[in-house]
Amino acid sequence: MFRSAITKIAWRLTVTTSMALLMLLAILPASAQPFPAKPVRIIAPFPPGGSVDVFARILAPKLSESLGQQIIIDNRSGASGNIGTELAARAAPDGYTLLANTLPFVTNSFLYSRMPYDAVKDFTPLSVLAASPAVLAVHPSVPVRTVRELIQLAKTKTGTLNYASSGAGTNHHIAGELLNYLARIEITAIHYKGGGPAAIANLAGEVGINWPNVVAVVPYVKAGRIRALGVTSPRRSAAMPEVPTIAEAGVPGYDFTPWQMMLAPAGTPAAVVTLLNSHLVKAMQAPDIAERMARDGADVIASSQPEAVKHVQSEMEKWRRVIKERGMRAE
Repeated sequence: MFRSAITKIAWRLTVTTSMALLMLLAILPASAQPFPAKPVRIIAPFPPGGSVDVFARILAPKLSESLGQQIIIDNRSGASGNIGTELAARAAPDGYTLLANTLPFVTNSFLYSRMPYDAVKDFTPLSVLAASPAVLAVHPSVPVRTVRELIQLAKTKTGTLNYASSGAGTNHHIAGELLNYLARIEITAIHYKGGGPAAIANLAGEVGINWPNVVAVVPYVKAGRIRALGVTSPRRSAAMPEVPTIAEAGVPGYDFTPWQMMLAPAGTPAAVVTLLNSHLVKAMQAPDIAERMARDGADVIASSQPEAVKHVQSEMEKWRRVIKERGMRAE
């Protein structure tokens, strides 16, 4: 009888313990479960329609398939990408919030006197995804068909020409100021809140000149709504091989090839960083993504995580010098 009582007590303890464990597992946070256990958010710190947004949306379906979780693109634009980038910097370092960004991620540090984040200390670069040139594009109403003609027009009508920028220190701005610097002209930047609004202004003829990424502008060039005068890279783009580089079209030394990168908040566990890098590389190297990138004139890079870290360091050193020499400021 005594043994029977002991057996019943042991059985009850076992049941109680099992139920407690089940309840504990049910309330454990997702971060305690194998990654990824819930949807992953990618913050794009620019409006829809710009190069960062376009790249993120091309990548998202394949990355979702690889991770086995939904990918949510969250556009948080403003202050040349600073608002969305700060939001990503302050997010929990658990791998569930990532940041897609491009050149302003590093150039803003030298353009703004006060920054809400530290590009080096607050982030862990995951991978340089791709690189693709920008395009010197003009609305059909602008009476030029070559880079040389545009430069001549700018020299004869000093201070009257404008170009659409996606914000101070963004790819558009850097590309435009590099042309001003090398060609010794002054075309004024009109800053919009992202590449999408800048493209809309250019398509409408509100601003005659624009510097969109080749991935975003190809459809409009083919439709005749925009005229492409030159590409910013040192070699022609496969997406529009008939368009010369700006260097060969009359501005020797012109070389600017924007990149796209994925980052995570600093402190993200090393195992999660490694896992995310492997899935990003896998997604970018998928045949359909690689084909899409080639068709749009972008080069797939899909770098390792250490290579992404080195890329940020080298880009910061490069653009620190350029911005200082040009005396560029965002305020």
